[in-house]
Amino acid sequence: MFTEPKEALHFIESEHVRMVNLKTVDLQGRWHQVTVSSSYVTEKTLCSGVGADASSYPGYRKVEAGDMRIVPDLSTGMLDPYCNVKTLSFICDIVEPVTGEPYMRDPRGVAKRAECYFTQVISPGEALFSPELEFHVFSNVQYQSETSAAGYSVDSNEAPWNSAADELPNQGYKIPPLAGYHAVPPRDQLHDLRTAMVMAIEAAGVPVYYHHHEVGAPGQVEIEVGFGPLLEMADAVMKMKYIIKNEAYRDGMSATFMPKPMFGEAGNGMHVHQYVSHDGKSLFWDAADTYAHLSEMAFNWIGGLLKHAAALLALCSPSTNSYKRLVPGHEAPISAFFGLSNRTAAVRIPAYGVNEAENRIEFRPPDATCNPYLCLAAMTMAGIDGVRGGVDLKASHFGPFAQNIEEMEAEAREQVVQLPTSLPAALDALEEDCEFLLEGGVFSIDLIRAWIDLKQDECAAVNVRPHPYEYMLYYDL
Repeated sequence: MFTEPKEALHFIESEHVRMVNLKTVDLQGRWHQVTVSSSYVTEKTLCSGVGADASSYPGYRKVEAGDMRIVPDLSTGMLDPYCNVKTLSFICDIVEPVTGEPYMRDPRGVAKRAECYFTQVISPGEALFSPELEFHVFSNVQYQSETSAAGYSVDSNEAPWNSAADELPNQGYKIPPLAGYHAVPPRDQLHDLRTAMVMAIEAAGVPVYYHHHEVGAPGQVEIEVGFGPLLEMADAVMKMKYIIKNEAYRDGMSATFMPKPMFGEAGNGMHVHQYVSHDGKSLFWDAADTYAHLSEMAFNWIGGLLKHAAALLALCSPSTNSYKRLVPGHEAPISAFFGLSNRTAAVRIPAYGVNEAENRIEFRPPDATCNPYLCLAAMTMAGIDGVRGGVDLKASHFGPFAQNIEEMEAEAREQVVQLPTSLPAALDALEEDCEFLLEGGVFSIDLIRAWIDLKQDECAAVNVRPHPYEYMLYYDL
């Protein structure tokens, strides 16, 4: 939005902005913010930022050394539509308080270093990404985890279990289980809400491709955006999640990006389309009669993603809930292979995108519980590693395969590398296979160790708590 501090200060004055929000992301991927009165915002504020206690952000400094500075990225400025007074919002970088050097655990810094490393290794070209955000919108959500009780309850006006509810009147038009894909009103009761979300997202500077109802009957929807560079699209994911949650909240609803909020219904992924572009053309395209017209660079990029897929899952599918989605039977990838149009593959080649301008691939394991900066940066590093080293796709049994992995003959299926089935397994894979992330100083061992520790704590917290279904299994034994 702005290129220099004076431009931002002029906007604040001329548009009568009263407050300025400075947002930063913690290691888990949640935004935090501090609000500064516009009367205190100066050129120094915009250049040097404000102080913050990084020890209060999960995964960052300890309390005895928590001082940091958060510095606004002026290009990310946007008016916040969810504040009662006119408020300008910036996404910030985290820097050391004295030297001003980037804080090495700051995920935005990782994304910036990944972009820089890409230009050093692959030239010409620019890595472009388009994340698909799937999520659920519920009319009611309740949950608890106490010493004496644990459980959750969600509801949706579209849900089939409400077909006999006393809604005074109940007008029907409920969606059967797993039958919501591309539903239309009145069965799709969220169309206008999604449109409001899209308009707010576009007003924030993020181009939206389309929106629609997803497979899940009880309020599962999707918004897909256009392509952009790594840092820009990671910022876009953060903006979109903020806007989606607030638009739902404003409408008396609740939006969640949990990968598997309900048993027996479709889960939420964040499939990431990607390719390398130069002069308006995809460098993943080959005019020759190759498989899906993929270039050597494309095959090598795919090889990098699949070679490091297990480690990538620790950053791209980083919640215990992620692995309740990554199971057979729900178009979710469970094996490391690629294929044209194949939605059971970890890497799908979209058949409708096979052309010179946008020949691309889609990495399907990620979900939006990831930190988007780390997720996109890690995929970039895996792709670069594949391009630099080359991977023999056939020798590695990475495909291409045209059939559903579940319908393969047992002998063939056993040769395909299976993806981790739990977060602890993915974290172990990351610990064993992280050298590719360290190239160019993009990630650091310190950051990876902090990430693993943070996620292992989450796993331990889940493991020690009784699950409600355990009462079904064991209470009367």
